[in-house]
Amino acid sequence: MIRKFISRLFTPNKNEDGPQRRGSRRDLPRAQHQIDANRISPNARNTVQTLQQAGFEAYIVGGAVRDLLLGLKPKDFDVATNATPEQVKPLFKRAFIIGRRFRIVHVVYGRDIIEVSTYRALHDAQAAESVDGNERTSRRALADKTLAVDSSGRVLRDNVWGTLDDDAERRDFTVNALYYDPIRDVVVDYHQGMKDLKERRLRMIGDPAARYREDPVRMLRIARFAAKLGFDIDPATLAPIASSADLLANVPAARLFDETIKLLQTGHAVASLQQLRRLGLHHGLLPLLDPVLEKPEGERFIMNALQDTDARIGQGKTASPSFLFACLLWHDVEQRWNALRTEGTAPLMALDQAADEVLAAQAERLAIQRRIATDMREIWSLQSRFERRTPRYANSLIAHPRFRAAYDFLSLRARSGQAEPELASWWEAFQFADAEGRAEMLATAPQPSAASKPKRRRRRKKPADGSNTDDAPAQASDSE
Repeated sequence: MIRKFISRLFTPNKNEDGPQRRGSRRDLPRAQHQIDANRISPNARNTVQTLQQAGFEAYIVGGAVRDLLLGLKPKDFDVATNATPEQVKPLFKRAFIIGRRFRIVHVVYGRDIIEVSTYRALHDAQAAESVDGNERTSRRALADKTLAVDSSGRVLRDNVWGTLDDDAERRDFTVNALYYDPIRDVVVDYHQGMKDLKERRLRMIGDPAARYREDPVRMLRIARFAAKLGFDIDPATLAPIASSADLLANVPAARLFDETIKLLQTGHAVASLQQLRRLGLHHGLLPLLDPVLEKPEGERFIMNALQDTDARIGQGKTASPSFLFACLLWHDVEQRWNALRTEGTAPLMALDQAADEVLAAQAERLAIQRRIATDMREIWSLQSRFERRTPRYANSLIAHPRFRAAYDFLSLRARSGQAEPELASWWEAFQFADAEGRAEMLATAPQPSAASKPKRRRRRKKPADGSNTDDAPAQASDSE
């Protein structure tokens, strides 16, 4: 009696309005999904087949299925199974259990990695009461040991295994909760994801406000998917975002960095930024970027950078995270650089100090990886060297491993009105000229004005008699 009452208390009434989490399984045959088998990774198929032959359930899941149904070729393939990580690992020659927050297995085929995750269980009151007797007690005890949430409801660690039904309810959007069995050629749909795909709609599974509390990064994923797919956002999914945006402050800096990289490297960076601004999520994501987007010259530079990145990815080329972040934070570095130069600091020293200050301020919100920060510094530091068109500086600069990235950065500055177009054109010609042509260009190249040249610190000579020299004149010379 008591159990039934509690079950009714925590189980949503299907006749009531509002979001529903419990789905109804539908197996869709090929006639209803028409997935092109040629777009499926052979390694993903082999992973599913190996797991099934060992007696486990296994499906390709998530974004790969969504993209296959949209006629796109997925970039990555993930597999979901009821096998635990310890059961998955021995089935493959090269497999590694990784992660602490969510333990998964990476199955490695050369340079290709298939991510295998175990079905996750629900962890709310409804899920706890849906299991009877001793099993309910054991699962609750397991949850206490492997599930952790913070005071805002954000899930910190979750390694509670469940069923396929549970796993489908734990997914974020209906279009990402589709499972494909390439062996039986069947798509499993619990939450009308196929219908939402056809209607080009992003809809959250369950109560959106609660799902954002569990993982605030879902709000950033909405912006990314809406930009990438050109989908509309379901009104109920959209409504709580404005009041939930502050939850992003609780997300670890390293995870926020990873998600920002995804936003910028989808090939739809411009659209992603526009979505972030439309949803009110760009403020605080990149704190030093906020004031830039409010100034035409800063916004023009960043939009040019993102458009170039989108074009490169559209051509099948890679985009460097270090170049992207160097662009995003350049406005603040340049402002501080100019201020320090005005105060009399040598240009190179001023630029290094400006970079230190900007990166230190950004680190409090976004954990930029050390190697990326190092590359960013080099791209920035080379900007001051472009003005020194002498044989010594020009030849050493052209041989620098970051020259091409730094030149692309200079070219972007010139197109955005932040550097002289003549300077960018000169370096464009210089890098492709032969030795004789370079010598001729250097002989006629304009040099920076004396006012812009760095000064050596004044050195005072101590007289033999040891008298005070504070008022004695000192000689200054160029430091470069």
